[in-house]
Amino acid sequence: MDVPPTLPSSSGPADFPSDLPPELGRYRIVRLLGMGGMGRVYLADDTRLGRQVALKVLAPSLLDRPEARERFVQEARAPATLQHPN
Repeated sequence: MDVPPTLPSSSGPADFPSDLPPELGRYRIVRLLGMGGMGRVYLADDTRLGRQVALKVLAPSLLDRPEARERFVQEARAPATLQHPN
């Protein structure tokens, strides 16, 4: 699988910590893949299922905004509804 090059961890929303802890629950952070207005996306190893996943983390400045949290959840649910035979 081709993976985009690592982006510098200092870029993105200014309120983001420069580095995440090496593990978040069952996910082991591999590298930063990208960032946007709502947060950052990391390549992570799902240690329970033994596969790599994209892990999106909401920007700390948005944690206190209910509308931002709801949008974040909606964005997560959208791909979960996809069905494909492969």
